Amino acid sequence: MGQKVSPIGFRTGITIGWKSRWFAPKSNFGEFLVEDARIRKFVDSRLNRQPPYAAISGVEIERTREEVKVFLRTARPGLVIGPKGAEVDKLKNALEDLTNRRVNINIIEIKNPDMDAQLVADGIAEQLKRRGSFRRAIKQRCEATMQVGAKGIKVMLSGRLGGAEMSRSVKQIMGSIPLHTLEADVDYGYTTSFTTYGAIGVKVWIYRGKFGEQPEEEDSARSAAMTRARRRRERTGGPPSGGGRGGGRGGGGRGGRGGRDAQPTQPTQRPGGSRLGAVKAQQAKAAAEKKAEAEKKAEVVEEAKAAPAVEQATVEQATVEQTPAVEEQAPAVEQTPVEAAPEAPQADASDEQTKTPEPPKGEQA
Repeated sequence: MGQKVSPIGFRTGITIGWKSRWFAPKSNFGEFLVEDARIRKFVDSRLNRQPPYAAISGVEIERTREEVKVFLRTARPGLVIGPKGAEVDKLKNALEDLTNRRVNINIIEIKNPDMDAQLVADGIAEQLKRRGSFRRAIKQRCEATMQVGAKGIKVMLSGRLGGAEMSRSVKQIMGSIPLHTLEADVDYGYTTSFTTYGAIGVKVWIYRGKFGEQPEEEDSARSAAMTRARRRRERTGGPPSGGGRGGGRGGGGRGGRGGRDAQPTQPTQRPGGSRLGAVKAQQAKAAAEKKAEAEKKAEVVEEAKAAPAVEQATVEQATVEQTPAVEEQAPAVEQTPVEAAPEAPQADASDEQTKTPEPPKGEQA
């Protein structure tokens, strides 16, 4: 039979640090070890198994001679801290009563919960408690993790799945899970879902790449901000193109796989991803390029339409400026005959002067 090894324990001390970091003499070692287990159990039962459901992924403990430092890795730091730090103070007092030592609590935020195996396992277990379909729960979680940027994921459920009389195991794998490679950053999480028809075990393995390889910040931020609807649109690559009844696959002829004239494309498969995901990513990229090209053509057409309008406007402006000059010249032409008209009376006056004046009547008499 196969011997299974926990990926966390297999890498601890080599590529992964220890969860408890302290030194103690032989007389106190067992006491401190049991105390660490009680602290982890108390934090899990108080914050994970009852409200506020703070999504605590892990608890790391450091000890000094005076105090115990507890590091909580959580996806919901606001719920752990509480208003004005009230919840942290309550938790600190409870841990001090439990250990009879001074406790200092530090909170570490998990920025990407879909890449944490323990949180993914807790999410699947919660869906099983609500009597959801286990196949749908596994598929949704696997796709969400791969969309965020994981190289691979494996989920295994065991128990009375769906309320069946016989217990069985179901496993789903996406991408690659190099369990024997110590350089591979493989996260592991395990939890139990207590349902009405029995307990169901949930195990999750997530391959996040090799140690030292961090995903690009822009891609991780974009994926984290992506909504479920946007993920669905990007996976499908927009509306299907093609004709007939099967145009969504090929886009040629009557449908089917693309007709005779369709040329199949060879998608580039990204490392650790599925071929289907590469096809959908290529479709989305082609659609974006086509849209950008259409927008560029529309801009060129608008500029071409705008150029004649500008020329016509300049011509109209020139004609409007010339019309007043013509109107100003028109009165000058009309004034020339008016000025020549008084010359006739002057000529008559000169003729009258040449005539001899008649003597007055008195002189004649």
